[in-house]
Amino acid sequence: MSAAQPETSPALELRDTATVFAALGDETRLRLVAALCAGGAMSIAQLTAGSAMTRQAVTKHLQVLAQAGLVRDSRAGRERLWQFEPGQVEAARRSLEAIGRQWDFALAKLKLAVEAEH
Repeated sequence: MSAAQPETSPALELRDTATVFAALGDETRLRLVAALCAGGAMSIAQLTAGSAMTRQAVTKHLQVLAQAGLVRDSRAGRERLWQFEPGQVEAARRSLEAIGRQWDFALAKLKLAVEAEH
């Protein structure tokens, strides 16, 4: 029995998804993403409602999320609406799956080596 080596993409897309993981590693930004996923497009005022965070702080967090490709903004009259963009999360999921396949491959090789000794 041989273990088939998993397919790998250049650098497992990790270079592209590292900013996604970094952006989502902050609890405030993760909460903003969750709010946008649940509530659709929202303004800064809606995102800060019931929060102790200032609009400026939320704006800075949204800019980090936008740089990671997780959110985008659009104008609706005088308001700026922010919405979640799922594409980068999907790319991050694929990267994690690729890492999982690599681990499976490494474990299969280890199993073969151990079984060959006995």
